[in-house]
Amino acid sequence: MPGTPMPGTLYLIPVPLGPDLDPRDHLPSATQDIIGRLGHFVAENAKSARAVLRQLPLAMPLQSLSIEELNQHTPANRIASLLTPITQGHSLGLMSEAGCPAVADPGAALVALAHQQAIPVVPLVGPSSILLALMASGLSGQSFAFVGYLPVPAAARLQRIQALERRALQEGQTQIVIETPYRNQALFEAFRDTLSPDTLLGVASDLTTPRETIRVAPVSKWRERHPELPRCPTVFTLGAPGEQATPGGAIRKPNEASGSRRKR
Repeated sequence: MPGTPMPGTLYLIPVPLGPDLDPRDHLPSATQDIIGRLGHFVAENAKSARAVLRQLPLAMPLQSLSIEELNQHTPANRIASLLTPITQGHSLGLMSEAGCPAVADPGAALVALAHQQAIPVVPLVGPSSILLALMASGLSGQSFAFVGYLPVPAAARLQRIQALERRALQEGQTQIVIETPYRNQALFEAFRDTLSPDTLLGVASDLTTPRETIRVAPVSKWRERHPELPRCPTVFTLGAPGEQATPGGAIRKPNEASGSRRKR
C-alpha cells in the first residue's frame, strides 16, 4: 500500500535545502508517508536529522527512532554495519544534511554497498539544488555535467576552470559546480577573473528559501557588478556564449536554421 515501506529496503530521503524550512512544505506527501513509518535512519548529522523528522507525522515517538551517522569521519570498515537493520528485516532511510542523499554526499558509499549486497534501493522525491539551479539557468539541460567541488589551491583551480570552460565551449555542455559557503566569494572571483567575457555564469544561492537569488549573465556583466556573495549554499553554472536551449531541448546557435526540414 502507498506510504508503507518495504522491509529490507534502503530509502534515499531528500531533505529541505534550508535548516529553517518546514519539510512538510518541500516534500511530497508520499515521501512524508514513507519517512513517517521508518524506524531506522542513517544521516550525515543525527541532530539535523532529528530536527527534520520532528516536523513530520511519525508513526512512533521521535526518541524511539534509531539514527546512525555516516559522514567524512566514518571509518570505511564501519559502513557495512550501518545496513544491519536491513539484514534484520527492517527498512532503512538515508538522509543528507540538505538536498538529495548520495549526491556530493558521503551516503553514496552506503548506496554502493547496498547494491553489492542486492539490497533494494528506492530514491524518494524531494528538492535537489543541482537540478533547480540548472532549471533556472536557461542553459542546456540536454547536455550537462555536475562536477562538484573544484580544487582549493589557486593554480589547480585555475586549470580546472579553464578545462570546464573548454568543455562548455566545445560541447555546449553546461557545467555545474558547488562550493563550501565560506569559499563562495573566492570561487566566484576566480570564475570572474578567469573565464572569457562572453561565457555565461550563473549564481544560484539559498534555493527554495525566502533569501533565494538566481542570476545568470555573461562574465563581462559580472565584472561590472562586483557583487558580494552571501555565505550560504550556492550552485554555479557555466555555459557557452551565444547558445540557447530550444523547445526540443537541444542546443542551437542563433545563426543556425530553425525551420523544419520538408519530407521528400
